[in-house]
Amino acid sequence: MVGCGIQSLPQNKNATEAALAEVNNQYKRRADLIPNLVNVVKGYAKHEESTLTAVIEARAKATSMQIDPSKVTPEQLAKFQQAQSGVSQALGRLMVVAEQYPNLKADQNFRDLQAQLEGTENRITIARQRYIESINNFNNLVTVPPTSWTNSLVYHFEKMPQWDMTAEEKATAEKPPEVKF
Repeated sequence: MVGCGIQSLPQNKNATEAALAEVNNQYKRRADLIPNLVNVVKGYAKHEESTLTAVIEARAKATSMQIDPSKVTPEQLAKFQQAQSGVSQALGRLMVVAEQYPNLKADQNFRDLQAQLEGTENRITIARQRYIESINNFNNLVTVPPTSWTNSLVYHFEKMPQWDMTAEEKATAEKPPEVKF
């Protein structure tokens, strides 16, 4: 009774359905996870970008102002001091960021995002591989004797279609993925 497929046919059918559910689970995980991670990275990158931009602009403004000591007027001196004060304020903001975050957070967030992207795609690949193997095992039971004889007498299962992409998915898959920030 063990080798005739009376148990293995329905068990393999169930395993194949479970493998497909895992593929869908990994797709759902990717759909939920990646947009949230990208938004975290965008938030940190924007905060750090605005701080660094303020420093660069203040520095450029301060260094672009030339004062001739022999012809300095009180107005020129006030503008020069105001420009230097802008640099001091921008540097102060940068120092606070540097003290709170010794390493820029956006850099680590980008690395985390890359690791999550790679891990997510690996999980999907493994789930698909297991689904493909499960279908192969089930189809062998359905079509290869002696289990195929049991199938034709008792279950009448049809071969399951092997996992494949649609024509549109194949065309898309041939292009490298694009990550936008």
